[in-house]
Amino acid sequence: MTAPHIPVLLNEVVDAMAPAAGKTLVDGTFGAGGYSRALLAEGAGVIAFDRDPTARRFAEGLPADRFRLVEGRFSELDEETGAGAVEGVVLDIGVSSMQLDEAERGFSFMRDGPLDMRMAASGLTAADLVNETEQTELARILFVYGEERESRRIARAIVRRREEQPFSRTLELAEFIEKALGGRRGAKVHPATRSFQALRIAVNEELAELEAGLAAAERALKEDGRLCVVTFHSLEDRIVKTFLSVRAGRTPAGSRHAPPVEAAAAPSFRLLFNGAHGPSDAELAANPRARSAKLRAAVRTAAPVWRAAA
Repeated sequence: MTAPHIPVLLNEVVDAMAPAAGKTLVDGTFGAGGYSRALLAEGAGVIAFDRDPTARRFAEGLPADRFRLVEGRFSELDEETGAGAVEGVVLDIGVSSMQLDEAERGFSFMRDGPLDMRMAASGLTAADLVNETEQTELARILFVYGEERESRRIARAIVRRREEQPFSRTLELAEFIEKALGGRRGAKVHPATRSFQALRIAVNEELAELEAGLAAAERALKEDGRLCVVTFHSLEDRIVKTFLSVRAGRTPAGSRHAPPVEAAAAPSFRLLFNGAHGPSDAELAANPRARSAKLRAAVRTAAPVWRAAA
């Protein structure tokens, strides 16, 4: 079996989750099982979720009496656990190192593989999006999900090229985007980075899944239960920050991405700490991929679950 990857902000997550014997915790993004193992080591029971069927191989050897892996979306976690039934939920948002490192999954522009990017085994692939999406919509996906300033230029070039030959491989698309943008010219970040992020988010409906998952965690948590969320880029972090701020009664001022929201109910969370925690210098030295990680956490209050409209 492939050696499991060390999860980002592991010590910070374990401290925030406060695992203990008798507690039932949810690992909404099982991946290679790093968080689940750490929580189990503290005596807690864990219900883990992952829509990637290949993740099951990392569950081998975990205690059957305290661990269960559900192949499904974390946005449905409360349907599996029941309302007000668990003491903690942890979500590690985005693509895992395991998926990036497996070329056949098609997530990485650094490894040649099929242009897939699906976390589950069904649905549209990245190749479907690139080869079939109308130009204006493709540009919107690249701009909104990848924050790519040259989205229209890239979309226009892709549409011209796919009329002659559809895209099917990751390196093929990455190299094409690089050329369409005039090469790297000393840039530290690969020119295809934002486009690949956008396609992955669109293929897996990640932002909608995150919003639904936060609401599901609110429903599943008991009073004093902990919600911990690790994000890796501004789009995800903005959603988590806004959700927790609003639910904690700290109405945000708003931005072009998230307009002001009026508090409409009693706070269903209180923040465990202000702002976000990032990786230590030691973790960054050991794992450069952790550089953009942020942890936000909150504690469930006794207030009722907010209505969807709120």
